[in-house]
Amino acid sequence: MAWRWPDDPSHRGAHPSPPVVAYVIIPGIDRSDEQHWQTLWERQWGASAVRISPASWSAPDLDDWVDAVQEAYQDASKQDSHVALVAHSLDCWAASTWLNRYPSSQICGAFMVAPPAPYGPAFPRQAAATFTGLSAQPLPCPALVVGSANDPYCTPEAAAGFAARWEARWHLAGACGHLNSTSGRLAARPGTPGLADPAVINSVSAHSHQASQ
Repeated sequence: MAWRWPDDPSHRGAHPSPPVVAYVIIPGIDRSDEQHWQTLWERQWGASAVRISPASWSAPDLDDWVDAVQEAYQDASKQDSHVALVAHSLDCWAASTWLNRYPSSQICGAFMVAPPAPYGPAFPRQAAATFTGLSAQPLPCPALVVGSANDPYCTPEAAAGFAARWEARWHLAGACGHLNSTSGRLAARPGTPGLADPAVINSVSAHSHQASQ
């Protein structure tokens, strides 16, 4: 099962249209705003995408967020038997925790962007206290971790280490900050340099295909 990317008119035809899957959108603290790549992709995926809805957006509680991932997964799995997780920032940790709590879930791949370092100086320890003790453990599904060369919340070396311990593929997108709405629209468009360049697309597609074998 290959990864289905949002259609981009400027790159239409550049990549074959793969089969449909359902998506669980997992934003970080305080959600993803209207210009965030997760929101843009969610709009283009339409009914195939389900966004998590935890009660503790601004003061994240890990169990609350993991429960929200489970609820969104249950909704997404009604759309398609193959479900992909699309996580950003703090919620990469919620996604990885959920995956290890529910290892038998039918997940064809996890796309994890800009995970913050829980031990880093910029980590929101007070707001996200329940996340501070987390460590990366092998994931039960194919995954791709994308990081930035100048992410204020995580060095590329630390992010690459998380990817290794998650047993995920690693992709360095360049100097794109925290890979959020301030990183620019180009970081969110398939086929353009940055977050979703062809190397990223090909990596996720290959991993998701392996998961369906």
